[in-house]
Amino acid sequence: MPPISGLEDSILKLNQQLLDSIAQQNWPEYTRLCAQDLVCVEPESNNQFVQGLEFHKYYFGTPDNVQVTMSLPHVRLLNDAAIVSYVRVTQTPSGTLTWPETRVWQRIQGEWKHVHFHKSKL
Repeated sequence: MPPISGLEDSILKLNQQLLDSIAQQNWPEYTRLCAQDLVCVEPESNNQFVQGLEFHKYYFGTPDNVQVTMSLPHVRLLNDAAIVSYVRVTQTPSGTLTWPETRVWQRIQGEWKHVHFHKSKL
């Protein structure tokens, strides 16, 4: 794997913060990191296109003891956008889950915002 640039490292850190906010069910942090018009396709939406944050708010309840790791992350920089792909490994007291994810980040008014993602069931 080629060396990671400073910007790629920053994007990976933002993505880890996003995953941590999901694992810790930290809605304020999640909304800080996401664009209001976030779009997604994921198993929770029955693989249908969903736009906006309200759909995701449903999943933020009481946190459990959860740890999330990005396995084999790859960052593709595109001017004011970055694409991050990896396998998400989620460890919970009841077991470990894995699924591939791709997330798109965009620099909006000088701040990186999460604007789109896709994840699949293995």
